[in-house]
Amino acid sequence: MKLEFGSLGFGILFLVDTHCHLDFHQFDEDREAVLARARANGVGRIVIPATDLETSRHAVALAETHADIFAAVGVHPTSTGGFGAQELAELRELARSAKVVAIGEIGIDLYWKTVPLAEQQTAFRAQLELAGELGKPVIVHDREAHAEVLTQLRETQPRPRGVLHSFSGDRALAATAVEMGFYLGVDGPLTYKKNDALRAIFAEAPLDKILIETDAPYLTPQAHRGQRNEPAYVRYVAEKLAEVRGATLEEIAQATTANAARLFRWE
Repeated sequence: MKLEFGSLGFGILFLVDTHCHLDFHQFDEDREAVLARARANGVGRIVIPATDLETSRHAVALAETHADIFAAVGVHPTSTGGFGAQELAELRELARSAKVVAIGEIGIDLYWKTVPLAEQQTAFRAQLELAGELGKPVIVHDREAHAEVLTQLRETQPRPRGVLHSFSGDRALAATAVEMGFYLGVDGPLTYKKNDALRAIFAEAPLDKILIETDAPYLTPQAHRGQRNEPAYVRYVAEKLAEVRGATLEEIAQATTANAARLFRWE
């Protein structure tokens, strides 16, 4: 992979991949090499969001053994069948780790329909309340469930801070989310050839409310579409964001890294 961005005349950048499933099996054979490529290409920090209790444990374990990795713990909406007090208690315990910076990814998914909406709503609400209890932000999964997600966020008091991961809504939803204090996460689809509507949204969104991410191993940027995604590729997202906003790559790196630091309360 020829992605030596530091040699392309841009100087030294510090990027944050705010959503990368580095604990997934797709990285089992070369995880350390993937991390080395990310570091070599300016990715200074990575946040691993969980999708269930097992991945919550794995994310915390990885974070606790790597200085530049941080974890989020939570149960993804498609895994919330049977979610209850026991699961919530384990998440609360896992969140005691100093490397856990958020609760996530949590939310509602009406695309797969593997768990009834009522069960998803119950689990989402419980995890939003846990985030409020612990004073941690949330990483929100919203797939074809914009109205349902907004309802839950509005009804939760105090409302936690957070990010709408892999934002897929329209301008109105983006404006509403920002007004509610949420960040918008953007990843590989920003680079897809026919995704002008998404590019228009991120050309207009307040820069201080944007986070970049990969969602690796999924949503690979256009340059490597069809292959496994990895955290080094967050650079492609930053480059496209710079292009659509008429900004420099350095400006995008500085802004999105500052946004991540503010949301996750890094010094």
